[in-house]
Formats: sequence, structure tokens, C-alpha cells
Amino acid sequence: MERIDLSTVAVTAGRPARVPDAPLNTPIVPASSFVAGGPTEYAREGGPTVEAFESLVAGLESVNLPHAAQAIAFSSGMAAAEAVLDLVPLHGRVIAPTTTYTGVAVRLRELHAKGTIELTLVDVTETARIGSELAAGADLLWLESPTNPLLEVADLPRLLAAAQAAGVRSVVDNTFATPVLQRPLEMGADLVLHSATKGLSGHSDLLMGVLVTSSTELLEQLHVRRVLLGAAPSPFDTYLAIRGIRTLALRVDRARHSAELLAIRLAEISSVSNVRQFGTMISIELGGNVELAEKFCSRTSIWVHATSLGGVESSLERRRRWSLESEHVPEDLVRLSVGIEDPEDLWADLRQAIEG
Repeated sequence: MERIDLSTVAVTAGRPARVPDAPLNTPIVPASSFVAGGPTEYAREGGPTVEAFESLVAGLESVNLPHAAQAIAFSSGMAAAEAVLDLVPLHGRVIAPTTTYTGVAVRLRELHAKGTIELTLVDVTETARIGSELAAGADLLWLESPTNPLLEVADLPRLLAAAQAAGVRSVVDNTFATPVLQRPLEMGADLVLHSATKGLSGHSDLLMGVLVTSSTELLEQLHVRRVLLGAAPSPFDTYLAIRGIRTLALRVDRARHSAELLAIRLAEISSVSNVRQFGTMISIELGGNVELAEKFCSRTSIWVHATSLGGVESSLERRRRWSLESEHVPEDLVRLSVGIEDPEDLWADLRQAIEG
């Protein structure tokens, strides 16, 4: 079959060879050392369970590419991000959005303050300005679309084309969208990053990251970074991530439809001053009322007041409760991650919490 749907890839990729009595799922292989003579030999190099996960994610991100991409898994999303930043030359210039995931934003500022990189921050929606910055020269374009937690959307096709024209390496954090909603490699990105902890695995029970690229040379460089930084994932976590991805398309489809419904209804509540929605995510503002935002998060019974996102369970939090969150994120902003519960139950819980 030349072309199959992403939902089918999610179920079929990353499986063992179909030989008699082979397991349907790649088993957990809890080994630190392997018999000499093969490509692995030591767990920092990978392993059967890790490689199955990498094959699965690469298949998802390249369903419409002429040649399949390749993936490399890491022990966390931040470990994957650090591997990418480690490839930027000393004093190299990084162009990044003013709004990015907190950990990445803090790390970029740290590297800039130390003089390791030159950092230029630009609103991710200002396509023309980012294009001008790329034309002026850079070593890395870091994009996040939609952004966390403001849900700003970048014009990825234009920005990635501009990066290619300028000879600038590009990476897109695709954690919020997942491959179900967008596939940046198909738009010209050099790298795609996921915090597999979140939407990919979908069950809030593991910590992992993954990078996907069509470049064999870049993959080899990142593999060296994983080995030297000691950032290999556990076979237990990769097994759980594979299991979670099997239902990715179903989970995203249901949660997205619920999020669209909830966003419309939230916009009709008088105390809600702003509503943003993309995919399975919603961000709301409560008219500058921080106390109301805090009480809202603590009064739900189905929605869980917790950080992180992308799980089967719906969760919410006021993002500025974290001291490292960007100062331009409104104090009253509440980020909601929509799960797969009944949408009417989710709405009833939100309504009683905010109106109460």
C-alpha cells in the first residue's frame, strides 16, 4: 500500500516482524548491556523497545513524505531540546518566539546570559519580522505553534521556507498539535520535537521526549548528543508510550471536538474575558481577576487541577502560579487540557466552578 492514513500508522507501525509466534507488541527489554557485535551493545545507544517507539513516531510525522523520516527518543522533552541547543555553535544566533514552553524559555535565557548564544525573541505571529531576522543570519530558528500557553499560531509554511532560503536550521515543537493536526517536516522543518510525556503517550504516566528529522546526518549528531548527555529513555517508558500512541488519533479527535464545544460556551460566560482554542487545548482569561482564576481551578470535580497536559483526563491550571512562567502571560490565564470524558460532563463541571 503506497499511502495509509495516520490513524492506521499509529496502530500498525513499530511492531515486530510477522513471523510465527512473534509477539504483536515489541516487549520491554530491560537490559543495560547487549552481546557485542551489533549496533547497540549499550542501553545509551538504544534498544529494541526504544527503537520500536522511534520507528512509530517517525512514521506518524512522515505519512506524506516521499521517504520516511527517522526519530530519536530522549529521557524527557527538555533532554531533547537540550540536544538541539547543544548543536548551536558557540556564540551562534538563535531566533525564538517570545512565548515558548517555560523550560525552553528559561534555558534560552540562561544560555544567552552566559554568552553561549545570541538570542533574538520575536512574536511568533510576526511572519515578516521573523523573515527579516532570518535574512540577517542565524544558526537556529526555534518555533512553537501553537505556543504554550497563549496558543499563538505561526505561519509555518512561510517561516520554514524562509529558514530554508536563509540556510538556517529549523525546529518546531509539535507537542500541542501532535502529528494528527500538523506535520512540520512536510512543511520543510529540519527537526520536529515532542514532549512525548503529553499528547503522544496521552496517559500522564511517563516522562519522555523525541526528535524527528529527515536528515541522516542530523540524526547521527543528535544520537551522539543523547549518548554523551546521558539522556536515553527507559524501555519501560517507551513501552508505555507505544501503547498510548495506538489510540492517538481517536483521543485527539474526541478531545478536539470537545474543546471546540467548550470554547464556544466559555466565551458566553460574562466573567471570561478572552478565550483561545487550538486542537485539544483552551486558554481563558478572567478579566484580570487572579483570585477568581485560583478559585476556579480549585472548585472542579472532574477536571484535575494539575500541570502538564495531553492526557485522557482533563486538567487545568493558572500558568502564572509558576514563578518561571513568562511575565507577558496574563496572571489570570487558565490553561485547560481537554481529555476524553463526556463533553457535557466537562461543561457542567466548568460551569459550576466558574459561576460558583
